[in-house]
Amino acid sequence: MTVVTRFAPSPTGFLHIGGARTALFNWLFARHHGGVYRLRIEDTDRKRSTPEAISAIEDGLTWLGIDHDDKIVFQSHNIQRHKDAVKQLLEGGHAYRCYCSPEELMEMRETARTEGRSVSYDRRWRDRDPADAPSGISPTIRIKMPLEGETTIDDAVQGPVTLQNSELDDFILMRSDNTPTYMHSVVVDDHDMGITHIVRGDDHLNNAFRQYHLYRAFGWDRPVFAHIPLIHGADGQKLSKRHGALGVDAYRDMGYIPDAIRNYLLRLGWSHGDHEIISSKQAIEWFDLDAIGKSPSRFDFDRLENLNSHYIANMPDDILIDPLVAAILGIVPDIDEKNLRIRALQLLEPLKKRAKNLNELTESALFIAQRPNYPLENSKAAKFLNPSGVKLLEEMHGALNEIMDWTLNSVEERIRVMSEAQSLGLSKFAQPLRAALTGSNTSPGIFEILAVLGKEESLRRIADVPNVNLP
Repeated sequence: MTVVTRFAPSPTGFLHIGGARTALFNWLFARHHGGVYRLRIEDTDRKRSTPEAISAIEDGLTWLGIDHDDKIVFQSHNIQRHKDAVKQLLEGGHAYRCYCSPEELMEMRETARTEGRSVSYDRRWRDRDPADAPSGISPTIRIKMPLEGETTIDDAVQGPVTLQNSELDDFILMRSDNTPTYMHSVVVDDHDMGITHIVRGDDHLNNAFRQYHLYRAFGWDRPVFAHIPLIHGADGQKLSKRHGALGVDAYRDMGYIPDAIRNYLLRLGWSHGDHEIISSKQAIEWFDLDAIGKSPSRFDFDRLENLNSHYIANMPDDILIDPLVAAILGIVPDIDEKNLRIRALQLLEPLKKRAKNLNELTESALFIAQRPNYPLENSKAAKFLNPSGVKLLEEMHGALNEIMDWTLNSVEERIRVMSEAQSLGLSKFAQPLRAALTGSNTSPGIFEILAVLGKEESLRRIADVPNVNLP
């Protein structure tokens, strides 16, 4: 049997981070078994489904590297097939027309609520003669669910789960306006797409019992159900925006990289020994449903940030340099791109080891293209430009100006000689110099910066510091 999985989002908004994890698990399971992973857009809610949301879902999945096989299936294109399937159930005696008015249904719900029952529809039209149908009522079509016994689903994650059939209602397959319901359309689409394993959030577990009997009514083989626990916030509460329940595009805008997001989502509810850093190749090799936990996982921004830092620090420079240069040019467009690229590459190794995200990397590298603006926004850096710091900058400007062969070694030697001559620690010179060159109190090595900026630019930045008086 060829494993076939699917991710089936409703395009009513962005690609939620929980949805991205569901897509990832489906993709990994299919790839692990050499199977097929498909994408279906459940766009039958025409009022809420938008082209922008569809694009956001496709773009988010592409950015994450979750590629689908075959063409995208749009559920709205299959409505006639869904209608024909309802007719099949009617003709086979597995469904019936219900002529209840909205007022009758409301009364049933109130009665069920009063009696503490979960099932609100009393099946009054299940065995009634259609000849009794009132005029002016367009019927819904409902499935005939079993009235007695119990249903057990052997879930690949949750294990055997049993529900009394008395808790299952004769749910609607076709609304009174002749449109199919989600519960019905999903089953028909999954069957027609050849889906063998349905991997989704455990908030759909109740739906699985209804869909189980719909498969049986059609006489179709049922897929394997695997309901994965939802993601909670760090406080154990249902995931919300304050916890990180954002669209994938928001994480991209915050400077996270796809490899880190995939690795983090993989570890939210799935594990392989003590491994934390897991490449896509390893994930495909190791992933299976039996390693998914039964308890909700907790979204932790600190862990995600640590993973992101790791991946940025280990990204090849030739891959990282392009987005970095593009980001800097977006802020400082009127500079020589070739010179910027050369300088950024020389400092990229130490810069990327300090960055928690790409935005932070850009911010820390901005000094390469942009001179500090005074007064400095960085108060920690500004405090080093006090009178004693300014005096040292004046002395360093004179000493550095005498260097003919400007190299890392030559600038380092000159400043170290000054430090020893004045019996001052090297940091006393480095701190005001760093503030003058970068506008920050943290940066790559100060001698590397001097070497990369060059003599003319370095001296110019020192001279720009307020209160510096040069001969």
